[in-house]
Amino acid sequence: MRYSHLDDQSNWEASYLSDLYFADVYKYEDGQPVFEDWDSNGDGVFAEWSGFKKDVLDLMPDVYVGRLGCRNKWEVGSMVNKIIEYENSGAKNQDWFKKMVVIGGDTFPPPDDPYYEGEVSTSKSLEYMEGFEGIKLYTSLGTLTGPEDIINAVSQGCGFLNFEGHGNPMSWATHPPHDGETWIGIDVLQFNKFSNNGMYPICVVGGCHNSQFNVSVFNLLKIRKIYETYWKSEWSPECFSWWLARLADAGSIATIGCTGLGYGYIGDYNNDSIPDCIQGLGGWIDIEFFRVYGQEGKEILGEVHSTALANYVANFPVMKDNIDCKTVQEWVLLGDPTLKIGGY
Repeated sequence: MRYSHLDDQSNWEASYLSDLYFADVYKYEDGQPVFEDWDSNGDGVFAEWSGFKKDVLDLMPDVYVGRLGCRNKWEVGSMVNKIIEYENSGAKNQDWFKKMVVIGGDTFPPPDDPYYEGEVSTSKSLEYMEGFEGIKLYTSLGTLTGPEDIINAVSQGCGFLNFEGHGNPMSWATHPPHDGETWIGIDVLQFNKFSNNGMYPICVVGGCHNSQFNVSVFNLLKIRKIYETYWKSEWSPECFSWWLARLADAGSIATIGCTGLGYGYIGDYNNDSIPDCIQGLGGWIDIEFFRVYGQEGKEILGEVHSTALANYVANFPVMKDNIDCKTVQEWVLLGDPTLKIGGY
């Protein structure tokens, strides 16, 4: 595992997991390719950005990287069989594959903000998915009232699944319109209710820490940090994203999400009449995944994921704004990067 040591001044984490390190193999110096080690100042601290200490990084993925976060032989066998089944099923020619379940609400519900960020973001993703039927589970529509709505929709089969809201390693949730006190979502202990055998979606989940794959129940043995571990849900046996992917005969075939704090914009502070939540940070990159697949015709999972990363790096000041930098570093693919989306 590789950690980025970018301190976002959140007082939550000063480092977080980043698989982009393994994909960013080289950079150019004086027009020549050289190895990219994410330690430009040579102090042995990788991807450092804290105070006056800052590594200058390339951040462009050169190879497609995904991770099967298997904890034991059973998970290895289960995932291999699941991937083979998916690729041999001719999924893209089946009716269920042409459905996309999108799940969201009012992610940030201050009363003066007219936008329901999770719904705006997932609706934008749907716009790029031509030929797909959108199944909208939205708090504003009353179609998202609890975990049963998510379980029922996914269990009917879908080719793609998109959550946009809040998260931790064990759960995902959002709010009804302008109601920051009420939480609606799903946690890993309810995953055993999914029954979408043979109908596995590619999942993109927007939320903090849903893909923090270094969690473990053994973290509770860190007695001096037991309160912090419990409160942050870092004692989960496995993280939300991987748990969803590794389910036998159910769940997703791969899940993409954040290993650390996820970030998003609210309102329309640039006054361009476009919700800021889709113009940068997590909202932009999640949408970009679906744009690349839906509009550019790319079908290899790792290529779609890496293209979205590369496009973010090309369009945002990732070496000037530390949150833009974190957005790409923490966005990991938990799945097989060689997977043919929709199968062969």
